[in-house]
Amino acid sequence: MRLYRLKRLFVGTPLPTAQARHERLSKRTGLAIFASDNLSSVAYATEEIMRVLILAGVAALSLSTPISIAIGAVICIVIYSYRQTIVAYPQGASDYIVAKDNLGTAAGLVAGSALLIDYTLTVAVSVSAGIAAVTSAVPGLFPYRVVLCVAALALIAYGNLRGLRESGRLFALPSYLFIAGFLVLIATGFARYAIRGEPTAPPTEVEAPLGALSVFLVLRAFASGAVALTGIEAVADGVQAFKPPEVKNARTVLAVLGIIMLTLFIGTTALADLFNIVPRDEETVVSQLARAVFGGGPLYYYLQGVSTLILILAANTAFADFPRLAFFMSRDGYLPRQFGNRGDRLVFSNGVVILAVIAAGLVVVFHGSTHALIPLYAVGVFTSFTLSQTSMVRRWLRTRPDGWWWRVAVNGIGGATTAVVLVVVAATKFVDGAWIVVVLIGFFILTFLAIRHHYDDVARQLSLEGYEGPPPISHSVLVLVGDLHRGVAEALQYAKTLSPEAKAVYVELDPERTRRLEERWVKHGLGVPLIVLTSPYRSLLGPFLGYIDHLVQRDGRHIVTIVLPEFIPARWWQHLLHNQTALLIKGALLFRKNVIVTDVPYHLKD
Repeated sequence: MRLYRLKRLFVGTPLPTAQARHERLSKRTGLAIFASDNLSSVAYATEEIMRVLILAGVAALSLSTPISIAIGAVICIVIYSYRQTIVAYPQGASDYIVAKDNLGTAAGLVAGSALLIDYTLTVAVSVSAGIAAVTSAVPGLFPYRVVLCVAALALIAYGNLRGLRESGRLFALPSYLFIAGFLVLIATGFARYAIRGEPTAPPTEVEAPLGALSVFLVLRAFASGAVALTGIEAVADGVQAFKPPEVKNARTVLAVLGIIMLTLFIGTTALADLFNIVPRDEETVVSQLARAVFGGGPLYYYLQGVSTLILILAANTAFADFPRLAFFMSRDGYLPRQFGNRGDRLVFSNGVVILAVIAAGLVVVFHGSTHALIPLYAVGVFTSFTLSQTSMVRRWLRTRPDGWWWRVAVNGIGGATTAVVLVVVAATKFVDGAWIVVVLIGFFILTFLAIRHHYDDVARQLSLEGYEGPPPISHSVLVLVGDLHRGVAEALQYAKTLSPEAKAVYVELDPERTRRLEERWVKHGLGVPLIVLTSPYRSLLGPFLGYIDHLVQRDGRHIVTIVLPEFIPARWWQHLLHNQTALLIKGALLFRKNVIVTDVPYHLKD
């Protein structure tokens, strides 16, 4: 009862199933929940492009704006593709579902495993990056970065366990503050540049190694900046999380998200180019840009603060979609069915908890280092992008709706583009750790197939198809006793209702105790015969299990029911003062065939 009250205090009052429709998201809240991952990439996508281009010298940084525009074109294509996918799959346009439906089970499992890995890494990378921003501002907290990461994970998981609407309220404000901050930065920056015609501060002097500006380097910069696309699929995954009309609301949110992404990402990159910002290890590009535009002061610190918040809360997108994807896969039998159960607050709480635990493990193993986790990142999401858009091409060619040819063209271009990005990302990051993701995808696929094989085998063995009914059985009822008291007397009475021929079994560890028990049994044994098993080596389980095996082996259909008397103390701490023999016996008998264990509790008064 106390545990129940504690759970209510932590999670909240359980919601009835009928409340599920009312717990869905409005467009405003849905944008805040599903956009945080995309928005957070604005804080580092520009810098990722510039850090690659700087390898060819400062002059090469002028290509950052064209590259961001090219990435923006890919964003438009991918968003338009997912808007079409939402219409085709109103029940939830997960890349796993789309690929499985159009390209087959193997493609679906590749997409599913890639997304599960990517969602987990999104949580670990986002939280680590957010805490890194905090420890950069307050160096004294650096030794506690892992603890801070785990605490942030716990906070986000808590918000999601409380339910969709409450997590939306918790995370909506930072998302909108971030959007407002960057819009002010971009508007102010362009206005000052238009008025003054030059940066407010001279370009930062850094020593940049001059190298050849090759096509591969440009592609590598494009691939690095393409992290801005991560999380686009989140809205399509969560169609059913929106209030009715679900499809219309999800498409609207996706379109608005695309406009915001393009404005912030391209605007920030172009502004950094105009102000001659050069990436440095000791200060982020966004920080340099904000300092140049605002000249320090409250607006500068405001932007840094909301950037830190959005980096940490970017993990919330994965917390919204990982459990939902796990639900889809468990529904198809490729993940344990526990992932398909809704918790008290109508969320897939098992998925939330598992994601938090695994992400916390990654943070601990990699010591909260973003740089150590980044090489594992983005391979999974571009794999799922490519499979999803290729699947939609296959769908349009098969169904041929009105305008199918241009739908094929759009999805085909998108699939080809994301495939190129995937190849470049995998090639440039393979040695640094991307190979781990490839191995994990293969391992997960084998695991999914093994789980599905188990469920299929269970269904086959339990099927009533061709079943002619069970054969006759014989039955023995045994009451295991260690003494004779009121609890045992009630267990004996219960056993007699199961079978008039019920017997009591006592394992002799001390002949004197056996003699006293037999004397009392004559008076209080309720007419139930007492069988005494000798145990020369003072083992309780050995002789008892041997006796059970003897009974079961009489014939193939002999069932033995074991009745266990057990008194229950009134206080939880009083359990520590008594042997847990019944628990030991139940564990020993759990996997024995043709043996049924029945516990008869006798509750003591306070």
